[in-house]
Amino acid sequence: MTDPSVRRGLRDILIVFIPFLFLACTKEGGTSSTTSSTQLDSIRIWIDQSKQREIDVNSKSQLLSKAYQKASLIANDSLKCKYYTELSFQLMRSDDSLLFRKVNTAALQLSKTLRDSISLAYLHWDLGDFFKKRTVQDSAYLHFSAAEKLFSKRGDDSSSGRVLNNMAKVQNEIGDYTGSENTSTMALQKLKPRQEFRLLVTSYNNLGDVAKLLSEYDRSLAYYDEALTYIGKAELGTLRVLSHKNDVGLVYQKMGQHQKAASFFLEVKNFDSLLQKDPLLYARTLNNLGYSYLKLGKLEELPGLFERAFKIQDSIEDIVGKASSTYRIAEYHLLQKDSLKALGELRASQKYARLASSNKKMLEILRLLPRVDPQNTTEYTQAYLSLNDSLQNQERQMRNKLARIRYETDEFIAENQLLARQRQLWTGIALAIFLLSIAAFVIISQRIKNQKLRFQQEQQASNQEIFNLLLAQGEKLEEGKQIEQKRISEELHDGVQGRLQGARMMLLGLNKREDEKAVEERARAIIMLKDVQEEVRAISHELSHAAYQKIHNFILSLEDLKTTIENSADFEIKFKYAEHLDWDASVSYTHLTLPTIQL
Repeated sequence: MTDPSVRRGLRDILIVFIPFLFLACTKEGGTSSTTSSTQLDSIRIWIDQSKQREIDVNSKSQLLSKAYQKASLIANDSLKCKYYTELSFQLMRSDDSLLFRKVNTAALQLSKTLRDSISLAYLHWDLGDFFKKRTVQDSAYLHFSAAEKLFSKRGDDSSSGRVLNNMAKVQNEIGDYTGSENTSTMALQKLKPRQEFRLLVTSYNNLGDVAKLLSEYDRSLAYYDEALTYIGKAELGTLRVLSHKNDVGLVYQKMGQHQKAASFFLEVKNFDSLLQKDPLLYARTLNNLGYSYLKLGKLEELPGLFERAFKIQDSIEDIVGKASSTYRIAEYHLLQKDSLKALGELRASQKYARLASSNKKMLEILRLLPRVDPQNTTEYTQAYLSLNDSLQNQERQMRNKLARIRYETDEFIAENQLLARQRQLWTGIALAIFLLSIAAFVIISQRIKNQKLRFQQEQQASNQEIFNLLLAQGEKLEEGKQIEQKRISEELHDGVQGRLQGARMMLLGLNKREDEKAVEERARAIIMLKDVQEEVRAISHELSHAAYQKIHNFILSLEDLKTTIENSADFEIKFKYAEHLDWDASVSYTHLTLPTIQL
């Protein structure tokens, strides 16, 4: 079973901040925060009182029952689940199995609803310990396995290793030695990197026990040596070292090296105050030492060692130990050829074995009974064969159950690994698509920028060309103006001025004459002046018409440029301008106001 102090420490960590968390939550049903705080204080006090060693079993059960009733009134489901989980652990260590199952079941349902995987894992762990304590090994293994899955999924290797050690012990007890060895190896893989020395001792001890049961004694001793190394690193103390020496002595006992085995048992037995500090270990050591002496023929201290061991075991209610001690006493009497006493001790051993539900010890007793009571050999043999077959079938069925649970666990792990790989794959694909999108965006943006830059450069070139055309147009306009001015000047000088001069001279000559001919001449001169007037009007009209036509003007130049660009670049340009403006008059060669051009 898991070290209670370790489990208690883990639970205390989970529960320490609960009152502060609850005070921050809104209480359903309008209950005030003061009342809620009082409720929490009461629950905490009752739980802490139940942990005191001096408290009796009934008082402990009453305290935990009150704490459960008060916790059931809490409206905050998350907080309620935390308290239920704490109560489940405390009740698992008590004798109130009914209340434990009630609290544990409620806590399991609530933690599943809340999807609280931490609480769920610890609750399965409690159930595993509960069934293991009552030797319901398949149920114990099932719940240990469920807890281990949850711890592994969360990456809690320390808790996972602890539960794996429990699973290995269950497998050992039902005879699934290979499975137990594999499970302990899995525990080592998780615990070694974390340097969990105390738990590594448990793993190596179980491996030593399994190797001993498989008669692989050299391997068993090697595993025990590893366990001893970690006992020192974990600083577990002298009593743990003495227990280890007792285990090593049993290996040598199995190997038939009873003298060497006895040396280990004597070292343990002679440790000062061992009886007071660990009576269970002391009684077992006496029993083991007595058996080695029996095999060595050293009968001086026999059956005294067995009888003394029995008294200690009786005082501490070690029923399994009592079955073993009475069996050893029977072996001693059989060696002394006192069949009557031997038979009486075997009957007593048989009674204790039944009370302890120790079928393995029952098989040993049935195997020895024909030697003590030859007259009933057939009956004993049939009982032995029947029990042995039954046990083999039970162990086979149990191993199959555990194998199915292991298979489901392995399948669960494989499924998780597959899901993890799929998540990694999809994450990689998403990342690749994201990077490709960024690359495509950068490339397209760069291309757009390049195209925009090229267009700007082309637009600048076009503007420069327009500017050059405007300059040329201005020069042509100036040249046209000069030519037109010269022509008008010549016409005015040669035509209008000459005719006006002629009319003036004629009129001057006619001023002195009054005859009819003079009158005719004046009339002709007047007509000549009218003609000059008409000619001046015609010249003025021509000037206005030329200005109106704006031959080779600014807009026409732009339209010619537009046509040239469309033909060379193979795209259409929309050219818009305000027709009411005089673009030729608006042209400034230092500051241009250009029409809009759209591509």
